[in-house]
Amino acid sequence: MAYKKLTSGSRIVFLTVTLIDILLANIIYYFIVNSGWFMVPDSIIGKEVNGIICATTAAFISVSIYSSIIHQRRISIMNVIMRVFRLAFIQSLLIMAMTRMMVDSSQSVMRLSAIYFAIYFVSMLVVRFLERQLLNTLRRMGHNKRTVVYVGSDPSILGLYESMMESASMAYNVLGYYGNNELQDSPAELKRLGTRKELIKEIKEGKQPFNVNEMYVSLISTDIETDVNELINYCDKNVIELFLIPRILSNLSMYFTPVQIGYNTYFTNHTNSITRIDNRIQKRMFDVVFSSVVCLGLLFVIPIVWIIIKIQSPGPLFFCQQRTGLNGETFLLYKFRSMHVNKDADKVQATKDDPRKFPFGNFMRRTNIDELPQFLNVLKGDMSIVGPRPHMLLHTEMYSKVISKYMVRHFSKPGITGWAQVSGFRGETKELWQMEERVKRDIWYNENWSFKLDLEIIARTVIQIFNPNKNAY
Repeated sequence: MAYKKLTSGSRIVFLTVTLIDILLANIIYYFIVNSGWFMVPDSIIGKEVNGIICATTAAFISVSIYSSIIHQRRISIMNVIMRVFRLAFIQSLLIMAMTRMMVDSSQSVMRLSAIYFAIYFVSMLVVRFLERQLLNTLRRMGHNKRTVVYVGSDPSILGLYESMMESASMAYNVLGYYGNNELQDSPAELKRLGTRKELIKEIKEGKQPFNVNEMYVSLISTDIETDVNELINYCDKNVIELFLIPRILSNLSMYFTPVQIGYNTYFTNHTNSITRIDNRIQKRMFDVVFSSVVCLGLLFVIPIVWIIIKIQSPGPLFFCQQRTGLNGETFLLYKFRSMHVNKDADKVQATKDDPRKFPFGNFMRRTNIDELPQFLNVLKGDMSIVGPRPHMLLHTEMYSKVISKYMVRHFSKPGITGWAQVSGFRGETKELWQMEERVKRDIWYNENWSFKLDLEIIARTVIQIFNPNKNAY
């Protein structure tokens, strides 16, 4: 069957990458010990057999804990980097522990381990990049493909199809879908293979209507229980992986996500990973440490900013305004004042050629310098470094009436920067759809939060300081 052929292909990729990892571990260890470029203990030089045993054992253990994930079809660069970092770190610790048995000096062993970590980490990143590029090339050529079929007429199928077709390197071959109804706005390439009733009828008659690797099911009618059981039995008999797609309520465009409470599974329309106690602690600790460092630096920046502002515009150094925060509660937000004192500050957004801005204020807004005092808000606990941007009270009142999910963004603390701001939705919102897109990204951030995502957003924000967004005014 094609399934077994394709699965064995993925297994070959995984095993090949694993063997390369182990081989690289030995090459690097041998290079460090025998090249003469590094200060290594004399007692381990020339003991190639012991070195091979040491490096191979460490590699087997570390690879079993943090095995390669480049064969996965959807994987971010940051995930690969963090995986390689952990792999190199564990392996270096194991090298240090095993080498310590052959050497008297713990200091020299720690030095050897540090050198090993640095070289292995960099080398492995290069190897992972080359492996991924080679795998993507093979998939574009038609190898290592996964054949897929959909069952159902729910709009969620279109979102899944778009994700699978996003890149040729994903290597999905979608046969089409079985649905009692036509999928609205379906691309011409996504073919309707028949009705669900026709599919179930063929399965009950013992026929094999298709030969695929994966089946994705999203059913919305009342008779789904019998049909799903038939599909499950068919997939089990034919070694096909079956996935149930969380449906979208067609009138509400709402997804339901499974959540675990005790031993039971329930479904919710919103998940918020930031509210988990361990994530809240991790995020708050990072906020406090990072903000403390920035606030110390502000002690030197404030006098300079104050002098320039005073020269260009009479009035206070700080601009303070009530904003909507966590759970819809209000708080006082701090910024460096970037506009002349005016009566519309709490009502009107800044525009591109806003006459209220003075020259240095305009520069501060484009480079995010005016946001620096908000690190004081972070220390106070009103804000986080990363999160949905807090809006004026007037805007909260206005948009909450016309955007149904607007208040969902307030399930987490507001941030100095956020996913919406670094993904193209920063600045003035001239039309309603722009705010709707910003809200979607804020909700996505809440539901997909991770520490790595925060670091990515911070990195993108720093880049925008040197390459300002066109909407930053």
